[in-house]
Amino acid sequence: MSRHRSLRIGKSSFLIDTKATAIITGLTIGMVLLMIISLGIGQLQVWPIDVVKAVFGAGTDIQNLTVQQFRAPRIVLSVFAGAALAMSGAILQGIIRNPLASPDIIGITSGAALATVGFLTVFSDRGNALTVSIHWMPLASLIGAIVMGILVYSLAITRNGVQPLKLVLIGIGLAAALEAITTMLMLLGPIFTAARANIWLTGSVNGTNWSEIQTIVPWVLGLTLILFLLTPRLNIQELGDELAKNAGAFVQRDRLILLFVSTALAGGAVAFAGGISFVGLMAPHMARRLVGSAFGSLIPTAALIGGIIVLIADLVARTAFAPLEVPVGVFTALIGAPYFIYLLFKSKK
Repeated sequence: MSRHRSLRIGKSSFLIDTKATAIITGLTIGMVLLMIISLGIGQLQVWPIDVVKAVFGAGTDIQNLTVQQFRAPRIVLSVFAGAALAMSGAILQGIIRNPLASPDIIGITSGAALATVGFLTVFSDRGNALTVSIHWMPLASLIGAIVMGILVYSLAITRNGVQPLKLVLIGIGLAAALEAITTMLMLLGPIFTAARANIWLTGSVNGTNWSEIQTIVPWVLGLTLILFLLTPRLNIQELGDELAKNAGAFVQRDRLILLFVSTALAGGAVAFAGGISFVGLMAPHMARRLVGSAFGSLIPTAALIGGIIVLIADLVARTAFAPLEVPVGVFTALIGAPYFIYLLFKSKK
């Protein structure tokens, strides 16, 4: 029995993957339920039905305040940051044609980290106080990620275009160099810089507010819409350069556009949630096992899985060692590092 159904709307016809649709629907329902559970768990326990009431402002004053102001912003950020990192990783694995590719590997996260630590160092006075608003820090990290993406691409380009393997190797080299500079800035800078940067570099959604959500949500949604329009080009990229050219694709132009979208997604996530590692590596692999390699199904599935991973990590981070709160990136690394070793072992070639 075929897993594809044809859907006709007017003069347009669409091919629907029924299995992928069912999986995406199931993941969406699972994510919503997990968000409700996460909103209710903490020092103040709120039952799921009361969580729903509080979301709409129909709970008690303390429930409304706890759910809407303290927990909801960080949960929404967890979902969107995880989704952005997952989609960024899926793009990179498609254009580089390497299952180990992720925003961490080609140095996008390192570029954002250096820009953030540089921001904290430059704009701190002798009293370890910032001379500008901390709300400018996400913009600095986003600029750092985009500049790093452009730099990697520029150094990897040759007369024949950009070769995926060269792109990865240059990204690894630059990432190592930027991490060394970042560490030096932290050692030479004020204590405030080191303490703040350490938490941010590990990855944390603690202290998120609605003003940050109002920035990252339109950013991720807009880039996601652009990505879906570019999905056919991303599918062609996986055929290899020669086959893609024979199919009429502008391989290098499309690769540059897709790399920019990937960088912008990762940069936006890192700007607000810090250096959460391994999500961009794990989520696309899990999605590929569920729905296959067609990016029309892979992208939304990976986004949902990425959001769920960070959501679970945040729930564990703020409850497992309460009242002490552990950065969310610690738990994604605990899961991701063994998974990365497994992929290395599996991909011996």
